[in-house]
Amino acid sequence: MNSNTFRMPAAVLLATGAVALLTAPPASATGGTPADGAGRSGAVVLRTGLDVGLLNKTVHVPLKATLNEVSAPATAEKTALTVTLDGVEGNKPVSVLRADVATSKATADRTKAEAEANLAKARVHVPGLPLLSLIEVEKVTSKAVCEAGKKPVASANVLGTVTALGKKVTLSAGGPTKVEVPGVGMVSMELSGTETTSTTAAAAALRLKVAVNPLNLNVAQVDGEIVLAEAHCESPKGPAPTTKAPGQPDIKTQTGTGTGGAATGAGTGSGGTTDANLAETGGGSLTPFITGGALTLLALGGGALFLTRRGRAQ
Repeated sequence: MNSNTFRMPAAVLLATGAVALLTAPPASATGGTPADGAGRSGAVVLRTGLDVGLLNKTVHVPLKATLNEVSAPATAEKTALTVTLDGVEGNKPVSVLRADVATSKATADRTKAEAEANLAKARVHVPGLPLLSLIEVEKVTSKAVCEAGKKPVASANVLGTVTALGKKVTLSAGGPTKVEVPGVGMVSMELSGTETTSTTAAAAALRLKVAVNPLNLNVAQVDGEIVLAEAHCESPKGPAPTTKAPGQPDIKTQTGTGTGGAATGAGTGSGGTTDANLAETGGGSLTPFITGGALTLLALGGGALFLTRRGRAQ
């Protein structure tokens, strides 16, 4: 099983007076288009921004870590994240996340940008509570798709049962779900958040607000945020799809050969002008009259010539 291990010494933080909560900003949909024309996408399975207060020191240790964070084009499939914090749990590694499946994937080119994150059978822990999971989920997923010339799409799902601080909970789309355990603390969960603009999309399957005070293993309190299964994308600067104006039929050049009735319809010539009237070829409706007139004139001419010659002979 793969793992990521981070070590964050408390002594350095005490010397610099770092006591602020360090949190990673959540992915959000913002305007703009990449300058080079290609799309952008990224995903992360887990992101933590926690502040861990210690009992025996007036110091707060930031626990800021990520698992399987990728930017296009990339994939990641690590399933465990451990963090070592000086002065916490006897300086032993803290298993923040264990999962049977933890994958993230991001792709992007000049036509489409896409990202997705997936977690299955996942258990999240925080320092000071090694035996009690902060949250357990069966499956969470998120996906963001940004295609050139189309509206971006974001989706997130939490599937199966969810357990927070040892209690099974039912999540609601109408607002955060809070679970509080006396002597342990409280966790607030927001379900399936998505955001889209004309060119961007972002999704987070589950967002947790954490406030626990275990008073165990030298940990006085843990505050901050944890995000599970996050994906975001930005549309490529591709050409917009061409659309034909309504009521404008395609005009094609018409040509004809041989004899018969007159050709009908209008065509577009090579010079860009329209030949409104095509020449009639062969027999038409006026042909009998023209032929009869010609024969009459021929007969009159022949008769006049005959009379002229006869008068000369007399």
